[in-house]
Amino acid sequence: MWCFEIQVLGILSFIISLLTLSSTASYSSTLQPKVDTKTINSHMIKTIQSEDGDIIDCIDLYKQPAFDHPALRNHTIQMAPSYNKAAERNDDDINNREIRISQVWKRSGMSCPKGTIPVRRGIINSRLTTTAANIIRKTPPHHSHNNNNLSLLQTNHSKAILLTVGYRYLGAKGDIKVCYPQVEKDDDYSTSQVTLSNGDYNDYESVESGWAVNPRLYGDRQTRFFVYWTSDGSKTSGCFDLTCPGFVQTSNEIALGAAIYPRSFPQDLSYEITVYIFKDAETSNWWVEYGNRIKIGYWPGELFKELRSNADSVEWGGEVYSDRVGHTPHSSTAMGNGRFPEGMYGNSGYIKRIRIHDNSLYLKFPEWVETYTDEYNCYDVDYVGDYIADPEFYYGGPGRNPICP
Repeated sequence: MWCFEIQVLGILSFIISLLTLSSTASYSSTLQPKVDTKTINSHMIKTIQSEDGDIIDCIDLYKQPAFDHPALRNHTIQMAPSYNKAAERNDDDINNREIRISQVWKRSGMSCPKGTIPVRRGIINSRLTTTAANIIRKTPPHHSHNNNNLSLLQTNHSKAILLTVGYRYLGAKGDIKVCYPQVEKDDDYSTSQVTLSNGDYNDYESVESGWAVNPRLYGDRQTRFFVYWTSDGSKTSGCFDLTCPGFVQTSNEIALGAAIYPRSFPQDLSYEITVYIFKDAETSNWWVEYGNRIKIGYWPGELFKELRSNADSVEWGGEVYSDRVGHTPHSSTAMGNGRFPEGMYGNSGYIKRIRIHDNSLYLKFPEWVETYTDEYNCYDVDYVGDYIADPEFYYGGPGRNPICP
């Protein structure tokens, strides 16, 4: 498998049943606000044809899809985050570690002008039908029943994660090895990300960022950078990238949903980026920072109820969606790079430099973590915390195999 490395700071979703804070979003409704592609086309300043087939439209910053959301009609754009003390510290001499990577659409040297944002031209029409809503939003998990008792095993999602709970989390970060996993069916997807969440198990609010191979959303099997949010457990609210109103983009340098470049090969150099998701203390907006320097944009606090205050859990790891998860035969959609974790040999997916921001001044490793996997025979986990300066988390697997038939 070809792999390259991506550092991701994010805040993401999966709440254990022990955490049951009731949560309803301020503006959740059964009808997702639509993205009007005709309106977007009218605000195009420039169009860029990428060598991988993507079309990137440079859209007027003030005419972006976010402001179609009813909660954001009178929203004032925050062009930069307020002073963030947690980002002040030079964490692990990061500037000496980072090898800057970009996206395929920028290989030609073209870019969007200031005052615009790059928007990947997608497959969603102006009105969100039920089918379209299923494409842009994660499918809510279904749980199996045994003798009328609800099981924690999800029958369409499988996760292998490192989890921390019990504090007020204001940010999270991780260096994620980005791979090109096999995705069996066009409706399947495989992601690796960092997630911050708050709320009830079935109606949680979350923000997350990482990489995804998602044919039903992107139309191919390239590994692409994504952001995602929901205010009700992905039932009726939220979406990937800019495919629905919500996320406010401020940067003209990164296109959400675009393929990541360069790629690395086995036994070759790994490439790293940093993605940092953090809450602005003054505005309650949740910012996404890419590559230690690019503030991509933010989810406005108006989208949430519980997350306007803080997250109460953070996850790092992988997720596979398939209607064959929890069934026999199992899906062969892979997680990570499709290999089971082998500790510090690094042959599987992994996340390093795991960090959270709580009420302290600086980013730090969580005081408590626990591993969790839905199906250890299909996708496993390995946490390495002893005899090492900085704990590391390894995860992944091939899906269907002799011990996961």
